[in-house]
Amino acid sequence: MQKKSKQHKVKFLKPAIVIILILVFDQVFKIWIKTNMIIGEEHHIIGNWFILHFTENNGIAFGLEFWGENGKIFLTIFRIIAAFFIGYFIVSIVKKGYSQGFVICVSLIFAGAVGNIIDSIFYGVLFNYESLLQGRVVDMLYFPIIDTYYPDWFPLWGGNRFIFFRPVFNISDSAITTGTFSILLFYRKTLKTL
Repeated sequence: MQKKSKQHKVKFLKPAIVIILILVFDQVFKIWIKTNMIIGEEHHIIGNWFILHFTENNGIAFGLEFWGENGKIFLTIFRIIAAFFIGYFIVSIVKKGYSQGFVICVSLIFAGAVGNIIDSIFYGVLFNYESLLQGRVVDMLYFPIIDTYYPDWFPLWGGNRFIFFRPVFNISDSAITTGTFSILLFYRKTLKTL
């Protein structure tokens, strides 16, 4: 019985380590950016391809917002509830013996969600610019690998600037994206068994 209990704890160890590492790196990096840079400030790390660009996101992905202050509170509460269910799901799939790879992918999504929730809940108060649940998510990673213009003959956008990859994001966003795409690429069969 004791051996089974020990094995059970070991199964939770890897996802716990992944979640803790993502949260620590994400929060340390965000706080460093927030305390050492001003909004809009940039540092070119690798030419024009990898730039630290400090911005803050008030809403959902890509800075989308809705319903003003009430929308922000609703969004933050929704994120907390979603994270709770993802955490519960992790415990469930570990207990059911799903593959460690799948569990790690879900753990990445959970860690990313929690990382951005921390910003939304506490950063407004911590950095003295807004009340609880009104914080902005700190973004800083910018990879404009392709920066060019659409040809004039191109429908609708001809002559307009084209940048790939335009969004500025953070470590939490990267964890969510990596976990999601990994599940879609490698664990589609697993999804069918849920």
